[in-house]
Amino acid sequence: MLTLTQFLHSKLLMTIIGFIVVIICKYGFVYVIRNRAKNKKEDKRLLINILNNLFSVLFLIYFFYLWGDEMQKFALSIAAFMMAIVIATKEFIQCVIGFIYLISSRPFRIGDWIQVGNYTGEVNELDWAKVAILEVNVDDYQYTGKTLYLPNSYLITAPIKNLNFLKRYTMHHFNVIRDSKVNPFLFINELRAKADLYCADFIDVATRYNHLIESRLGINIHGPHPTISVGTTDIGETKIMFTIFCPTEMAIEIEQKLTEDLMHCWYQEIENSRAVKCK
Repeated sequence: MLTLTQFLHSKLLMTIIGFIVVIICKYGFVYVIRNRAKNKKEDKRLLINILNNLFSVLFLIYFFYLWGDEMQKFALSIAAFMMAIVIATKEFIQCVIGFIYLISSRPFRIGDWIQVGNYTGEVNELDWAKVAILEVNVDDYQYTGKTLYLPNSYLITAPIKNLNFLKRYTMHHFNVIRDSKVNPFLFINELRAKADLYCADFIDVATRYNHLIESRLGINIHGPHPTISVGTTDIGETKIMFTIFCPTEMAIEIEQKLTEDLMHCWYQEIENSRAVKCK
């Protein structure tokens, strides 16, 4: 008959074996899925994330099954210290509650672009404790190369903005501010023609995507045709405002082209004004 020490040792051995089996299975499945996804050029991060969480849950169930009696006796023996334990693990408990909240409400999925507080990025991983996002610079829509790890407890109190439609198309706004020496309405139609030209290659796709976003959100949004308007700043300078609905990766390129066209027209009008004065 096994002694208590032998019994505990056998449970410890079974726990170690179970842990090793779970780790091998988890990394084996992940390795196979990643290789297939790489060959087929598919995004399987959501499936990998689900598998990681599933194996973690399976190990926890197995662990509690083996050590349930011991843990119950241990919990009863430290009943006087439960309050201290709750206080000490408050952050972890909040993270678990946050995880349940994220799973139940589903404000985003793996691969979505989100903004949480001052942080913006693509959701790369979600588990019991944290959300890992690949940081994105909202000014140029490019990845910064940084990975942010946000505790789930932070996502309970911070506002979450789902920016997923920006991942493909964006409503890009930018302004060009100049002095008041030139009347921009002299060449505003030329700029509009240039903007339509730069958007001509994707205008059909942009129109369908614009309608898709409107139907999903239930609201009307600007687009897909570009608009240019003229205003002034607080100190009386001329401000030309552009709004372009375009593929995210082309936003900065189109902004640079339109800025170049604006500068060319601007200085051309200055040269024309000087020529008239000389005559």
